[in-house]
Parts: sequence; C-alpha cells; structure tokens
Amino acid sequence: MAIEFTNSTENETNSETAAILDVLGASTEVASEPIVDPASVLEVEEVAVEIVEELVEAEEIVDEVVLTPAEPSPFDREGDWYVVHTYAGYENKVKSNLMNRIRSMHVEERIFEVTIPMEDVIEFKAGSRRVVPKKIFPGYLLVRMDYDIDSWRVVRDTPGVTGFVGQNGPRPLPLSRSEVEDILGVAKPEGAAPVEKKVRPRFEFEEGEQVRVTTGPFADFNGAISEIDVDRSKIKVLVNIFGRETPVELEFGQVAKL
Repeated sequence: MAIEFTNSTENETNSETAAILDVLGASTEVASEPIVDPASVLEVEEVAVEIVEELVEAEEIVDEVVLTPAEPSPFDREGDWYVVHTYAGYENKVKSNLMNRIRSMHVEERIFEVTIPMEDVIEFKAGSRRVVPKKIFPGYLLVRMDYDIDSWRVVRDTPGVTGFVGQNGPRPLPLSRSEVEDILGVAKPEGAAPVEKKVRPRFEFEEGEQVRVTTGPFADFNGAISEIDVDRSKIKVLVNIFGRETPVELEFGQVAKL
C-alpha cells in the first residue's frame, strides 16, 4: 500500500504566520526607501562648516590670550640693584648729577638705571583731600648696574651721594628678588585682569592734637583727636556738646589744624 505525504504542516504554519501579521497590523508589502531632498543635505553641510569655523576661530583667540608673554620682573633686567644713600630732599638733584656722570664717563654699558621709588598717597591738608606722589624711601636711590671698582667710583663720587647701603666688606650687597619686586612692582601679563592700585592714606595729625571740624553737622567745632584709624581713614574727635565731651567719628578730610 502506497503512503502519500502532504504539505499540510507547511500550510498550517503559513496560515498561523498570516494570522499573526493581521493581528499586529503588519504589512506584507516591502517598505520603500525614504526620499532625501538634496537641498536639505546641502543646508546641513553648510551649517556644519560654519560651526567648525567658529570653533577654530575661538581656539585661535584663546591661544592668543594664553600665549601673550608677561613683561619681565625688574629683577631680571641686566645687572644688580643697589641702594645708594643721599641727603633727604636732594634725591632728584643727586639722580641728575649721577646720570650726567654716567654719560660723560661713558659707562652706560655698566650702569643701566637710576630710579627714585615713588608711591601715590592720599594727603589731607586744610580739610581737602588729594592724591600726591611721595618718595617711598626719602634719602635713597636705587641703581641698577654691573658692579666693579670703576662703576662703584662713578656712583660713590657723585656729589650728594654719601655711600652704598648694605656694605659687606669692600663690596655692597645687592637687593634680593623679593626686595626689588616689593619696591618696584611686577608687571602683569597683557590680557590679565587689572589689579586695583592701592593708595596709602597720609595723615599729618597726632592723637591729642587740637583740630577744627571743617564740614558736616559739627563744622566749626574744635576738639582733640582721641583715635586715628588709618586703615579706614577715620578719626575720632572729642567735641564739646552741651558741656560734655562727645566722641565724633569723622573722615580725615573733615578736620584741619588750628
């Protein structure tokens, strides 16, 4: 007896698959590829190029700021710094005399610089306030030079010079880096945030001194200074109010000498 094999199993499987696809809502058709607009692609590429160019430009700007060199410290200039003593009040005259000797004796290649250290201070006089330049070390000059016996004599024999400071045996001691930078300052790199320059107050009164109040509600009152606060630029004056001494806090510029 012949046995026939049928494809009933395969037919059943295909029927089940079709049923599942119908339930899921899947389509038996092959999806077509999306249509890409060439104009859109070109626009995206142009935007990408612009972004890259901006990033490159920003990197170049950052490099410019970072790579800007700072000015050298005055200590790193040629020669060493020495302190020269002179007569107080004659610093400018002595500096002029020394500069003339340097030129006339042709020692510019050994004596490079002569300076009078200065600072700005707030000065109070007659009730007014002003900023004026003042010598940091009255009676002294700074000289930058290569030391030898000849350069020493040029400086030492200048009229008004009384000698070098820090004489150690036959040779004076030059200033250290920290001393030079504290006196002359250190330049900031270009592009760095500026540092606010501090101005030191200068007050020509003493505790216990009698003064006159020039402005404010106590103008024309006289009193004695009981306290001076230099950091805050404030003073306390004992003013006689209704027969009693009362401390009044004032600005430096609000009082004047009697």
